[in-house]
Amino acid sequence: MKILVCVKQVPDTTDIKWTENNTMQREGVESILNPYDAYAIDEAVKLKEFAGISVITMGPLQAKEILRYAISLGCDEGVLLSDKKFAGADTYATGKTLATAIKSKFSDFDLILCGQFAIDGDTAQTGPSIAAQLDIPQVTFVKKLERCDGKSIYAVRETEDGLETVKVEFPALICMLKGDFDPKRPKINGIKKAQFADIKVLSAYDIGLETAGIKASPTYVSKAFRPEHDRGECTYCNDVKDFAQKIREYANE
Repeated sequence: MKILVCVKQVPDTTDIKWTENNTMQREGVESILNPYDAYAIDEAVKLKEFAGISVITMGPLQAKEILRYAISLGCDEGVLLSDKKFAGADTYATGKTLATAIKSKFSDFDLILCGQFAIDGDTAQTGPSIAAQLDIPQVTFVKKLERCDGKSIYAVRETEDGLETVKVEFPALICMLKGDFDPKRPKINGIKKAQFADIKVLSAYDIGLETAGIKASPTYVSKAFRPEHDRGECTYCNDVKDFAQKIREYANE
């Protein structure tokens, strides 16, 4: 059994910088592992007795550090898709690039895990896009994984009506939400392993992709700006009864 975890580096700052094409500048910006992806890694490592784990990301060479961090948490190998052709990719082009790399280099996968959201974009589209490109079933908004028999797995997903448990057969893709626990931290042996790990770097040519990045993106950002917040007037309450009365008054307006 083979597990792939798709991760993303996101800016560790609120001072976001933009390129001339209104895409987010990533090179030279301090980055962290997308928090939702940390839960995907955690669930993958729990299944390590059944499977080998490869972690893959797309970005500039500095993204190697995110892959090393994933290896320190228990993943076996890291693969970086890095090419100037990938720059400016929207979610569709990103999903296509990752899916093409998976078809080319990891066609024997059983399970793909992703974070449900990325905190720098919050579209929740990349994971489903990968599943669509690979023509495999997907389960989204998953809180935790349960029984695995090597051929299928049970996933507990969040819905508007509560939690439901679904069974999905492999190959499949699962998008993880933040769980009701803190992801594990690296241990010293994991940090040592990650320090000397050989991160494989693949270009567009290596995965057989001719058109990528902004040229393969059907959407674009026409304008990027910080919204202005109008907080309006504040109303102060003396106690709980006063607060309840003001809520009733507001509801009747």
